[in-house]
Amino acid sequence: MSENVLSPERPAEEPLAGEVAVDPATGRPAGRPQALVLLLSSCLAVLGAVLLAPVLPRIQDAFAGTPGVEALTPIVLTAPALVIGLTAMIAGRIVDRVGRKRLLVGSLVAYAFVGTAPLWLPSLELIVASRVLLGLTEAAIMTCCTTLLADYFHGSQRERYFGLQVVFTTVAATVFFGVGGALGAADWRTPFWLYAVSLPLALAAAKLVWQPAPQAQAAARAEKLPALPWRRLAAPIGVSLVGGLVFYVLIVQLSFKLDDIGVESTAVIGAASAIASVGTAVGGILFGRLAKRGPAVLVPLAFALSGVGIVGLGLSSAVPAVIAFAVVTGLGNGLILPSLLTWALGSLSFEQRGRGTGIWTSAFFIGQFVCPLVVLALTGALGGLGTALAVLGAVSLVAAAGVRLARPTPVAAH
Repeated sequence: MSENVLSPERPAEEPLAGEVAVDPATGRPAGRPQALVLLLSSCLAVLGAVLLAPVLPRIQDAFAGTPGVEALTPIVLTAPALVIGLTAMIAGRIVDRVGRKRLLVGSLVAYAFVGTAPLWLPSLELIVASRVLLGLTEAAIMTCCTTLLADYFHGSQRERYFGLQVVFTTVAATVFFGVGGALGAADWRTPFWLYAVSLPLALAAAKLVWQPAPQAQAAARAEKLPALPWRRLAAPIGVSLVGGLVFYVLIVQLSFKLDDIGVESTAVIGAASAIASVGTAVGGILFGRLAKRGPAVLVPLAFALSGVGIVGLGLSSAVPAVIAFAVVTGLGNGLILPSLLTWALGSLSFEQRGRGTGIWTSAFFIGQFVCPLVVLALTGALGGLGTALAVLGAVSLVAAAGVRLARPTPVAAH
């Protein structure tokens, strides 16, 4: 992986077997079991985001007598993402202070309890409150999983697993959307049972995940944490805020765009969304093979692909063209997340990595949260969804050009 700054020396306590960290207790290198637990756990934030989308109308009907039900019901879906954006940086500080494994296992257990709570909660206000708590657990889980992937794997191995993180979460989003609709067909509360899936993941994490660099972690609890290199982080974090917005355009707006050009069939809309998600998965897979080119190439390439795709989405009026541009956007999206993540984390030491991951996660999720609001504002100001999408696509192209002109200097990072 590459970075735009010289990276600090690797802590002496982070022994490697090739590009893989070694368990200090057993001497065994990290491998597929640890990676699989972390990749599957990363999907839980997606579960919170898409599982309930198909049953939102049923939730609104169930609480029709609640004051402000029209405003509260969408918050059931969006609250976790907003909470992640607001609190992931705090979770990152806890990760660096108290340790990765302890927070991950505890958050996975808490996720199951607050996630399934709406099964028996009697009011919409309490359900919204439970979703806020769910967002807190998701912020901790996402920060821990990404930090541990960066702890365990280095170089091309890290880049491969960051790409696979996109693949896993993209496939999970498609599956969870369908499962949510199927489970909610009989009763809107039924999909909430699926949040209990974090309990077996908690058991797996307790057994398979190990705390890297225990001496450094003990020192972090007892001493002041080293300052973050804000001058080096400012650019990737700022660009990641835009990246979150660009990333979420396709996810939120594809169905509205198809409806805008006269498509009423839910089957066609679902198929188009599935095809677009395949593009995102392919982008995530390609990242591992392209990552050696560094952020100076990959970040602009990701934004350029997404930008061209979003402009095309905005200007197209035929279903085949919309789907084709959705795939192009998906390819860009598959590259955006891991490219920005490796750019932001590449130069951070073990003692800084949790906070860096948390700040990056906050920026990316805040970008996602504001995306629908920005599209709504632009649609109203410009007189149509197509024009609004074209403007956002142009923003992505400007971001691509800006990063390319800045030319991050590729140097080795751990």
